[in-house]
Amino acid sequence: MSNDTKTQTKGFSLALWRRLGPYFSKIKRRFIIGAVFMLINTVTSASYPLFTRYAIDNFVMRETTEGIGAFAWIFGAVIIVSGLCFAFYIKQLMSIEVSMGLMIRKDCFEHLQKLPLSFFNKNSVGYLMGRVMSDTDRITSMVSWGFSDFVEMLCYIIFCVIFMFILSPMLALIIVAMIPIAILISFYFQRKVIGVNRNIQEITAQISGAYNEGITGSKTSKTLVIEDTNVTEFGKLSQRMSVETVRGLRLNAIMTPLVMSLGSIALAVLLYRGGILVGDNLLQFGILSAFITYAVMVIEPVVFLTSIMSNMMLAQVGIERVTALLGEPETIKDTPEVVEKYGDTFNPKRENWEPIKGEITFENVWFKYPDGDEYVLEDFSLTVPPGTTVALVGETGAGKSTIVNLACRFYEPTRGQVLIDGKPSRDRSQLWLHSSLGYVLQQPHLFSGTLMENIRYGRLEATDAEIIAAAKLVSADVVADRMPEGYDSNVGEGGDMLSTGEKQLISFARAVLANPPIFVLDEATSSIDTETELLIQNAISHILKGRTSFIIAHRLSTITRADLILVVEGGRVSERGTHAELLEKQGRYAQLYRAMQEGVQA
Repeated sequence: MSNDTKTQTKGFSLALWRRLGPYFSKIKRRFIIGAVFMLINTVTSASYPLFTRYAIDNFVMRETTEGIGAFAWIFGAVIIVSGLCFAFYIKQLMSIEVSMGLMIRKDCFEHLQKLPLSFFNKNSVGYLMGRVMSDTDRITSMVSWGFSDFVEMLCYIIFCVIFMFILSPMLALIIVAMIPIAILISFYFQRKVIGVNRNIQEITAQISGAYNEGITGSKTSKTLVIEDTNVTEFGKLSQRMSVETVRGLRLNAIMTPLVMSLGSIALAVLLYRGGILVGDNLLQFGILSAFITYAVMVIEPVVFLTSIMSNMMLAQVGIERVTALLGEPETIKDTPEVVEKYGDTFNPKRENWEPIKGEITFENVWFKYPDGDEYVLEDFSLTVPPGTTVALVGETGAGKSTIVNLACRFYEPTRGQVLIDGKPSRDRSQLWLHSSLGYVLQQPHLFSGTLMENIRYGRLEATDAEIIAAAKLVSADVVADRMPEGYDSNVGEGGDMLSTGEKQLISFARAVLANPPIFVLDEATSSIDTETELLIQNAISHILKGRTSFIIAHRLSTITRADLILVVEGGRVSERGTHAELLEKQGRYAQLYRAMQEGVQA
């Protein structure tokens, strides 16, 4: 699945709607209760013209009020019953909408937690948000209100037709003959409206993306002085939205009067034919009056039915997208045997987790990304003893991060295997391994909340004293000292109130607090100024002592103390050794180191 996923079905697909079966089954009781109230309300509403007919024939035409009291009580009771049933019916629909939306969003969010990094590399945040929020809203709205309204209107038409045939089959045929014509006209226009609405959906998604980029990339826009370009591009999108919206409104403006005119035609024929029958005393005036009401009451729901069908087709697009997301395979998945022993992401059996020593072995590992054709790592073998610090250097795209991601089981080898403490990583729980990792990224992510809360994510049960101690160990306490409320200061959305260097310090503290046996530092000091870097160099060496560690760095000064340095080029390790050994070889590493030294001196 990609960001440009298109609808595969062109017409109504019952198979797609069946995908919602598991959600229907959980709330079927509410559907049944709602259906009962809906049927009662529909029957009573369709019977209103019958009361009008009775009142005209028995009170107006006879010029008497005898029995009008009983009639008023009965009619009032029917109205009250209809109103109460409608209220309970609406309550059930609201409950269905909220419950189904909650279930779908919960399932989507849980499934997203299980998907591998490769999935998020292919799909943007805006695209996923659209599936989880907009498409889910469209589905739940259709299931609760649209589908129910469709059934209600259909039943309403059926009951009205039944009552009309009971009153006068001949006049009933006049109105019924107009229904197929109204359906044909409505479907013709609604098919065009569906196309317009799909275009509007696509443009809306593009507008949302433009808003997102305009906000998140505001600093870049200002430094590049492209605000006018952004406004121009956004104006084009808005113009396209305006054009498509006007097209849709124009189609509806033509369709609605055409269909409603059928009701007027039916009414004119009824008045002509019915008037003759009433004049010849072959038809009661009350019956003609009831049919005049039915002529309006039946045609309008036909228009509504076709409109619901159009919305149903649009909701079907949402079903396809959401169920495709839920059906996205977990390419990295624990086997049933592993889940049975170690538990899964949401139900871990920590009592069965073996302590990790930190030995990591790559055995003839080949790897290419799921959406790639070329191998980015070829026949890679390496054994990292427990407590060893391994540094990886090389140009961008050489395969450094790939090696680390395979060690962390964020990806799995295409060929070969990775062993943790001598056992294949596939034979252990993902959560077991990930819980033993301390990972500091080049662009660290902080969650909305306070400094204290963000550091505590490293170990949720940690005390405030332990959090402060971890922060001091990596000099992150200077960030708290700068903030107005110290560790209780809010970091803003994504940590936007902090600099990148400050976010990295907090990320360091979070990793230290976790006290993991395996550490990964991915360009972890690249955004920290030289003074701050010096402060944490000794802390890093202290933190890494006795732990298996992987360091990816462009600043070679951060890895001179590593136990093993790997120079990665084109998916292969071209050199390996200590800092002194590699300088002595006068190879690629020595070239990189000299270039870095010259850059510093310059």
